[in-house]
Amino acid sequence: MADDYTLAAVRAALAVTARLGLPAHDPDVLHERSNVLVRLGPLVARVPATTRLLRPEPAPWLTRDVELSRFLTDRGVLVVSPTTDPPAGPHFADGLPVTLWHHTPHDPDHRYAPDVVARSLAEVHAALREYPGELPRRGPLDELGRLFDRHDLDPRLRPEAARIEAALPDVAVQPLHGDAHPGNLIATAAGPCWLDFEDTWRGPLAWDLGVLARQGGPEYLAAYPGSVPDDALRAYTQLRELFAVAWRLVLAQRFPHRLPEARSALAAYFSLS
Repeated sequence: MADDYTLAAVRAALAVTARLGLPAHDPDVLHERSNVLVRLGPLVARVPATTRLLRPEPAPWLTRDVELSRFLTDRGVLVVSPTTDPPAGPHFADGLPVTLWHHTPHDPDHRYAPDVVARSLAEVHAALREYPGELPRRGPLDELGRLFDRHDLDPRLRPEAARIEAALPDVAVQPLHGDAHPGNLIATAAGPCWLDFEDTWRGPLAWDLGVLARQGGPEYLAAYPGSVPDDALRAYTQLRELFAVAWRLVLAQRFPHRLPEARSALAAYFSLS
């Protein structure tokens, strides 16, 4: 049964498309965790869900997702593309921002080989280097700060984040995907297609490659056509590990049945750190 976050997102999506005078379609919820994705015929509405527990004003993240995805689409990079007619938004209904996207048919069961994923991510990185707009400079570090300020989590987490930040090496930065794991790459008839650029920031390549390796495996990192210093990769991978632990604890506030999993991840993190 859909929870309040999902129900609110569906209502907002329907309200926005009705206000825009679009044909009515029965909503089909495709995803309902960090964001709720609601398919409405040829469109998909994206509405923040669990991310609302972290970002009291999530519109800037959705705006960034639209702008980056449009920038990449215009340069021939295969990504899920925002709509232009109607405008992608963000539109607002019941206090929630809603962005609109072209529904992209894909095979949800297909998983690309590590070399395909890695080369595709490198193409995204190459295109993003030309992005002229402003991007966050601290990315997950600021996200963790907001998370600690808004939620009463394990008291070890904040000092651990400060320890990791103090040890981060000084390396070159560039625009990143921000959440570059294989689950954000879908298999379409045209080829591998990236999505979800709301976490894009201007940071070290080691962040994206750490995410890729952590959630894909070392073979994904080995296949990437480029390298990063080992110390940077270790440091930013640990930052990602900490971020994942904190995020699991927040996720469990919406999905209480996941609290044991979150506590296990917390215990495992500190037993290994």
